[in-house]
Amino acid sequence: MGPIRLDSFDVFVAIVRCGGFRAAALERGVSSSALSQTMNTLEEALGIRLLNRTTRSVFPTEAGQRLLERLAPALSDIRLAIAEVDELRDSPSGTLRINAPAPAVDHFLCPLVFDFMDAYPEVKIEIISDAAVIDIVEQGFDAGVRFGKQLAQDMIALPLGPALRYAIVASPDYIKRCGPPQTPHELVGHDCIRRRFPGGTLVTWRFAEGSEDIEVTPTGRLTVSSAHNELQAALAGRGIAHVFDDYAKPYVQSGRLVELLSDWSPTLPHWFLYYPSRRLPSAAMRAFLDYMRSYDWQARD
Repeated sequence: MGPIRLDSFDVFVAIVRCGGFRAAALERGVSSSALSQTMNTLEEALGIRLLNRTTRSVFPTEAGQRLLERLAPALSDIRLAIAEVDELRDSPSGTLRINAPAPAVDHFLCPLVFDFMDAYPEVKIEIISDAAVIDIVEQGFDAGVRFGKQLAQDMIALPLGPALRYAIVASPDYIKRCGPPQTPHELVGHDCIRRRFPGGTLVTWRFAEGSEDIEVTPTGRLTVSSAHNELQAALAGRGIAHVFDDYAKPYVQSGRLVELLSDWSPTLPHWFLYYPSRRLPSAAMRAFLDYMRSYDWQARD
């Protein structure tokens, strides 16, 4: 067996976790050919194939799977040792990877991260916008952002930003043509702009006034997959949109959109930033958590 570079094992784990060379290369900021060469060198040094490669997928061989099962905890221990050494630095450093849905990124995570980077210039942050529910440990993230009901039991969660609120909005032109709905029940007769989650489920619209709760499955000609597109369609007069209040507020204030059914808009839970309870956070992660706990959201507005 020839000499083996320790970072070759990290490359191997990244390729399996990402499901291929291209995705792993994008994550690591290198070329696919560089990762391929690293894997070829590792397999030659070990004298055994670790990955099965096809034109559409990459997956570990039996030997690769066995090695992967032993490597994962070992690499975790190495990262922990590096994090402990980092404790001795005057200022935290390293890279934080955070997975979060786009609305949370737009209105809460980005403002927080931008200010944090000013306070901690040696910390790098990678934000991945993704609404799918994933295993952040398996996917190599330090933290994720989701609603409370979507969190795994072995996670520590902290509220990110103030409570949320949805707004029902339409353009003045649409309201002039079709009239405003007076109750959520009347939405059935309107052209609503529907939004579909990555898993395929349509977003339902929920309303509350006093003790009455109503859930509406919107009907309409247009279905999109992002709040940005939903808002764009509403501004173009294509129908009624159901978006977070932070998205709609500037356009309502400028008169380009009109809020509807505001008395029926319930307050929603917070977004939560969560991270594994069984893993000691790095110095950079602890600095980020402390900064988030003390962040003044009202001053941001």
